[in-house]
Amino acid sequence: MNYRGVVLDVDGTVVRGDEAIPGALDGLAAVDAAGLDRLFVSNNPTKAPVAYEARLRGAGIDATADEVVTSGTTTTAYLADRHPGARTFCVGEAGFRDQLRDAGLELVGPGDDPEVVVVAIDREFHYDDLRDANRALRSGAAFYGTDPDVIIPTADGDIPGSGAIINAVAGVAERDPDAILGKPSKVAQEYVLDKLGLPPEEVLIVGDRLDTDIAFGLDAGMGTALVRTGVTDDAALAASEYEPDYVLDGLGDIGRIVSE
Repeated sequence: MNYRGVVLDVDGTVVRGDEAIPGALDGLAAVDAAGLDRLFVSNNPTKAPVAYEARLRGAGIDATADEVVTSGTTTTAYLADRHPGARTFCVGEAGFRDQLRDAGLELVGPGDDPEVVVVAIDREFHYDDLRDANRALRSGAAFYGTDPDVIIPTADGDIPGSGAIINAVAGVAERDPDAILGKPSKVAQEYVLDKLGLPPEEVLIVGDRLDTDIAFGLDAGMGTALVRTGVTDDAALAASEYEPDYVLDGLGDIGRIVSE
C-alpha cells in the first residue's frame, strides 16, 4: 500500500514519559525518508499542542505544534462550534481549561447554571467535582468527555486516565456522555483527516491501543499498525475484536511498511 500520510499516537508509541521509546527516532526517520506527511495524535488533553512541541523536542523529535492534535484539541474545536461561548463546567487540568477559555467558552462553577459539562483527566479530581458535575448534569447540561482512555502509560507505570473520571461522573449522574471527542470518535477522525488533507485509504495510523488507535483507523478506513511498546500485549491482541493490518515490535519497524 502506498501511504501518503501517517498518524502517530504519542504515549506508548513515540515516547514514554519524556523519553523517546527505543527505535522511535529511527521510525520517524523512515517516515521522513518515505516523504509522508505526519500528525502526532494523542488522547491526553492536559497539554496544548505548543506544550507537546516542547515535550517532543525534549525527547529529540523535531516536531512543531502544527503537527500535534490532542483530545483537548478536538474537544475544544467541537464545543466552540456546537456551543459557542457556552457556560461550561470543566473537570480537567489547567492546560485543558486554558484551551477552552482561548476558544471563547465561559468556564463557570456549578452554581452558575452550566450549559455544558466537559470531563477530562484531572490528577486533583475530588469528591466535590463529582458532586458538582452531577448537579449540573441532572439540571440538564450537555455532557462531553475528552477521551475514553481508562488508563494511560507513563514512565512510572499505568495511571488512571480521562475515561476513569468520565465513567465516575456518568455513573453518579446515571447518564452516558452525549459524545466522547478524542480517538476513536468520528469527530476526531474528521478533524485529523481534514488537517492532513488526505483520503483515509492513503493514511496509516500507528498506535499501542486497540480500542482507540486501531479502532480509530479501522472505522475511518485507514491502514493500521499496532506497536507492542505500550499497553497491548499478545493476549489482549488475541482476544480483541480489532485486528490491525500490521503488528510491530515498535515504531522502529515502520520502515518495512512505508517503504513497500
